[in-house]
Amino acid sequence: MTAAGGKRRRVAIVTGASEGIGAELARVFAAKGHDLALVARRADRLEALAEEIVAQGAASRPLVVALDLGAADAVEALAKALDAEEARVEVLVNNAGFGVVGPVEKLDPAEQLAIIDVNVRALTALTLRFLPEIVANQGAIMNVASIAAFMPGPNFAIYYASKAYVLPFSESLAHELRPRGVKVSCLCPGPVETGFQARSGFELEGKMALARLALVSAAEVARQGYDGLMAGRRVIVPGIVNKIIVLVARFVPRGWLMSLTAAALDRR
Repeated sequence: MTAAGGKRRRVAIVTGASEGIGAELARVFAAKGHDLALVARRADRLEALAEEIVAQGAASRPLVVALDLGAADAVEALAKALDAEEARVEVLVNNAGFGVVGPVEKLDPAEQLAIIDVNVRALTALTLRFLPEIVANQGAIMNVASIAAFMPGPNFAIYYASKAYVLPFSESLAHELRPRGVKVSCLCPGPVETGFQARSGFELEGKMALARLALVSAAEVARQGYDGLMAGRRVIVPGIVNKIIVLVARFVPRGWLMSLTAAALDRR
């Protein structure tokens, strides 16, 4: 997609694009004609995805920006990289994120703070940094949260808390920006088999049998996410089972809910 006059590229940034939901979101946006800027830590995977997208007939090769969004200077580094390519942001997809399973007192404090850096600080900083361009282009923002945003998560506490931030932030932003012609959606998937599990220690087996019933493929999550964003839906929960879980979570007493999630996420 090109800007008026054809002088500057109008891009959709997709963070965490090296695998899983992020890579699938990039594929969907590319298939729908969006010019892309792919962001993640692993340059080799981003380059491979960019080549794949070109091979599928994209009008232009996606920009590849390899950086760690947990770094303090990451947002400005990305802004400089886009400026060097004369790119303006039309869509921002804040997909990057991670978590670590285990009791707070037993996990590495630095790693837990890094979760907040990526899942909360970077997501917010990217939104604030590129919001003027998105508003000027009457574009869109997709923030990827989780069904974890709707409930407490003992044994996954920092991750659940970080996603609980993303949901109301996105909903409030959607309300504020709707009169400006900007769409904002919060995509809240349930369990998806991706590299996320390997990094977090989250296993979709044993006590997580319910999670397998709720599984939706990354490709389907991405498809529903894109369609929901374009339709202007504030909150998108892919999968019937996940919708039921979110609905039930609203009515189950918090004490019971914490006991259920704690048992499900207990790694012992």
